Amino acid sequence: MPLRPQPKIIESLSVEALVKAAQESLHLHLVAGRGGTGRLIRDKSINRPALAVAGYFKNFAAKRLQLFGAGEMAYFRDLPHDKQLDVMRQMAARNIPCVVISRNLAPTRAMLEVAEATNTPVIRSNLTTRDVGNALTLTLEHEFAPRVAEHGTLMDVRGIGTLIRGQSGVGKSECALALIERGHSLVADDLVYIRLVGEHELQGRSSELNRGYMECRGLGIVNIAELFGIRAVRLEKNINLVVTFEEWKSGMVEERTGLETDSFDILGIPLPHIILPVRPGRDLARLVEVASMVQALKMLGHDSAKEFNERLIKFMAENPAGY
Repeated sequence: MPLRPQPKIIESLSVEALVKAAQESLHLHLVAGRGGTGRLIRDKSINRPALAVAGYFKNFAAKRLQLFGAGEMAYFRDLPHDKQLDVMRQMAARNIPCVVISRNLAPTRAMLEVAEATNTPVIRSNLTTRDVGNALTLTLEHEFAPRVAEHGTLMDVRGIGTLIRGQSGVGKSECALALIERGHSLVADDLVYIRLVGEHELQGRSSELNRGYMECRGLGIVNIAELFGIRAVRLEKNINLVVTFEEWKSGMVEERTGLETDSFDILGIPLPHIILPVRPGRDLARLVEVASMVQALKMLGHDSAKEFNERLIKFMAENPAGY
């Protein structure tokens, strides 16, 4: 197997990158401090600076994005101009990353003066404060999420995100093509980009460049969407199962009952792991399809191997003679 890449931990995000990532969902418009868009956001939480607007800066969360809602703006507007300047200068002196104003409210003259003088970005959105806060939180969670790239092919098999791994040339792409022919969907081929979303969900996707394309030895590059239709391609999918293809060797131990469970760790999250020996005559696509359906049953609380084992133990207890 190829060496596994090291996880990438995002410790900061520039204001410019945030604006690009949230442009469509938040309708952001930079109104001042354009020279400071390279400032870094070092905390994925959002701060409502109500106390700071009132002049109280103890425990002020300066590393966070500062969200001004209708309440903060109404109070701020009632302050004298020199008091507004003092509050904004104190915020800027603490190197806040940026100010976001909701409801398309216009910043005050003091805000604009300090923003331009200190290159502190002031951004406006036409969404409500609640919607801006929710969307920003989701965007920051997404952008700060730990990520890694894994070699393999990610498929959506009956709603189960299945990552197929194995040595180069072992048959991953051929298996994926057979699964696509049976109505399942391709998420990524060759290199799967994975993010840890929240605390327990691993979300896989393809790169923009090769999304919908697959390399198949002997055929070359195949456009899956054109051949099988747009439903054969998914943009992203949570990963629920890892299947590793290994070339069969004499004496190789193979799982027979399904009682023994294995796990595969990605970004600290253990995933159910199945190792399938590859040898002539095996329908790997069918086996992966069934493995995914078995995993779907387990996620619903039904474990076939354990259920059969319990039935066997009960039968043996009730029939000591074996019949």
